[in-house]
Amino acid sequence: ASKSCKPSQSAAPAGLTRAQAAWAAACPMIQFILVQNRQGITRLSKYYRQYSDDERIKLEDEIHRLETGRDVKFTNFVEFKQFKLVYRRYAGLYFTLCVEQTDNELAMFESIHLLVEVLDQFFGNVCELDLVYNFYKVYMILDELFLGGEVQETSKRVILERVRKLDQLE
Repeated sequence: ASKSCKPSQSAAPAGLTRAQAAWAAACPMIQFILVQNRQGITRLSKYYRQYSDDERIKLEDEIHRLETGRDVKFTNFVEFKQFKLVYRRYAGLYFTLCVEQTDNELAMFESIHLLVEVLDQFFGNVCELDLVYNFYKVYMILDELFLGGEVQETSKRVILERVRKLDQLE
């Protein structure tokens, strides 16, 4: 767990002490999610940890340089500061999860793939412009898949059903 996590003083769920629940709530597994194009323009970002605007810009630039500078023969897992980056390139977009060092890289790698499959089915062959012009729908999908930095749902069918129902309410 990160040293910068600050536990809250809220009530603990059953089976956990208040300190354990506060620490778990303050230190999510996924620190942030980024989707960037080849030029380094961030098309989507969701942070589960607090960063200033300047820190976010610096992080996004560093991550873009790191990912685009790597040879395709290397793995899609990179140590980054006290965390680990798990990324996957689809067409011209890099989908990146920043996770704890101890997290399962393959599970996160598959979470990225699930996200892309859901986006692809929802938008019908998703492209970069879908992310730009329908960002609120993309965040809705992210919120169905991830909750507070943890994987919430892994069923593509369930996620798509929920998102389509929410989309109909518009």
